[in-house]
Amino acid sequence: MTTVTPTAARIRPRRVTRPATRLAVLALLGLSAFYFLFPLWWLLVSATKPFGKQFSGTGLWFDGFGLFDNIARLSSHDDGIFWRWLLNSILYCGAGALIGTVLSALTGYALAKYDFPGRRVLFSLVLAAVLMPKVLFTLPLYLMFSSVHLIDNPLAVLLPSVVSPFGVYLARVFAEQSVHDEVLEAGRLDGASEFRIFLIIGVRMMLPALVTILLFQFVEIWNNYLLPAMVLGDDRLQPVTVGLVAWNASHVAVPPPLVVIGSLVSIAPLLLAFLALQRFWRAGMTAGAVK
Repeated sequence: MTTVTPTAARIRPRRVTRPATRLAVLALLGLSAFYFLFPLWWLLVSATKPFGKQFSGTGLWFDGFGLFDNIARLSSHDDGIFWRWLLNSILYCGAGALIGTVLSALTGYALAKYDFPGRRVLFSLVLAAVLMPKVLFTLPLYLMFSSVHLIDNPLAVLLPSVVSPFGVYLARVFAEQSVHDEVLEAGRLDGASEFRIFLIIGVRMMLPALVTILLFQFVEIWNNYLLPAMVLGDDRLQPVTVGLVAWNASHVAVPPPLVVIGSLVSIAPLLLAFLALQRFWRAGMTAGAVK
C-alpha cells in the first residue's frame, strides 16, 4: 500500500500553457498597452516640438526640440497662471488624499476589528456607495454649498474629496486579512490603548493598503473636473484640469499649443507619485491573492 506524505499531497502538477494561448494573451496585453500609451506618446512628441509645430507632421515622431522654450512660453502666459493652477491641484489632491486615507483607515479598521450593532448594515452602505458614481452628487453638492456660502471656496472641493467609500472598503478588507487578532490582544495585555494599538500595530500592517488608497484618492481628485468647475468661479482657485479646459475653449485668447504643453506638464505630478509609491501600490493591489 502506497503512503502519500502531506508534502506530496500538496504538490499539484503544473498546467502546461499552449503556445496559442500565450500568443493570444501577449497580443491582448500588447493591444492594451498600445491603447493606453499611444496618447501619452503623442503628447510627449507634440509638446517637445518647437512652438507652433505641435499639430504638424505625423505627430508620432520628434521634429526638433523646443521643450524648454515651450515651458517658458507657458510660464509667461497670463502672468504664469498655469503654475497657480498646478499648485492648486497639488494642494487639493494632497490634502484631500491624506485626510481621506486617514478617515478610510480608521473606518475600515473599526469595521474589521470591532463588533458593534449595525456593523453589517454600515458596511453594506459602504458597498452601495462604492457603486454610486460621484458625478451624481455634483449638483446636490453645489446646491448645498451655495446655501452655506461656500461657492468660490477651496473647502467646496476639499470636503467631498475626503470621503472615499472605496478606500473604506479596501482598508476594511486589508485589515481583516493582515491585522491578526492575536497581535491586537498582545497589545491590550501590554496595557496599550485602542488608539495606540491602531497607530503602532494596525497602521504598520495596513501600510501597503493605505498607500494604495492614498494613490487612488490622489488620482481621483486630480481627474475630478465637474465639481471644481461648478463651485469655483475664480480663476485663481481653479485646479489645472479646469484651467486647461478653459484654455482649450478659448482658441483666440490662448494658442492651442499651450494646451498641449500644459497637458504634458500637468501629468508630471501623477507620474512622480506613481513611481514613488509603486512598490507599496503593487503590494496593496496583490494583498489577499495568496493566503
